[in-house]
Amino acid sequence: MIGVLAAAGLAVLLSGCSGYRPAPEAFHLAVIEPYRLDSGDSVRITVFEQADLTNTYAIDQAGYIAFPLIGAVGARGHTVQELETQIAIRLREGYLRDPDVSIQVDQHRSFFIMGEVNSAGQYSYVPGMNAQNAIAIAGGYTARANQANVDITRKVNGEVITGRVTISDPILAGDTIYVRERLF
Repeated sequence: MIGVLAAAGLAVLLSGCSGYRPAPEAFHLAVIEPYRLDSGDSVRITVFEQADLTNTYAIDQAGYIAFPLIGAVGARGHTVQELETQIAIRLREGYLRDPDVSIQVDQHRSFFIMGEVNSAGQYSYVPGMNAQNAIAIAGGYTARANQANVDITRKVNGEVITGRVTISDPILAGDTIYVRERLF
């Protein structure tokens, strides 16, 4: 009986040391929600019949776009549709009678990959990527890599969370992917 209790206690102790955290439900839901803008993204804003306002704008480190006539516009955390509405409302306040604003993401923010890959670093994100695509872009696995799953750190609802997922799981712009070393 004492041996069984000791083995159970050891198993609990070792499982606490592994650092394994399955991805929470919000982590997986983030990939099916509308894209949220953040620093590092650039957007193409078209104001129809206003060539001087139509341009590509970068979202700065503080999460704002410097837009002509109306100044700084908060973009961080907003969808493209929300930003279109926000800019149209502000343009309507004394600048244009009925502005028609259209926005497309011109360039997504980068993703990062580190750990047991041949060329860890920062890479351009392409919509629809999964962890396996990211590993391939980073030059593939090293000889010591755990090829079954990866840890992804992502911002979800303003909170930074990390979860362990399979390599076929989708990634998002801004994610940090960590390929662990295998145990043997």
